[in-house]
Amino acid sequence: MGLELVKEERKKTKGRFTVAADKNYDTKDFVGELRTNVVTPHVARKEKYSAIDGRTTRWEGYALSQKKRKLVEEAFGWMKTVGLLHKLRHRGRAKARWIFQFTAAAYNLVRMRSLLPECIAR
Repeated sequence: MGLELVKEERKKTKGRFTVAADKNYDTKDFVGELRTNVVTPHVARKEKYSAIDGRTTRWEGYALSQKKRKLVEEAFGWMKTVGLLHKLRHRGRAKARWIFQFTAAAYNLVRMRSLLPECIAR
């Protein structure tokens, strides 16, 4: 499914195109298929037997994308543990969407507390 989405987006996009993914996508087949479609794979590397080589990792854009990916994962990790989204107790798309947006807003408030200078927070 992921490759189908990439191929569809590749048709719409001109120029450089990158795709970020987690370690589960660090396989020879997936990375090879991305390169066949002229897509740069910004996939998190496995420690052993990684399909990501120096063609990708030598660029500063790869390191930057890994840092940004970590920031996104921190938010979702917080939502799963503190925001109780690890097991959603509501049924239906509308309720699920609402509870996700509410939890994301709560996360933003928590982040704002740590980002604001101390004089404003008091």
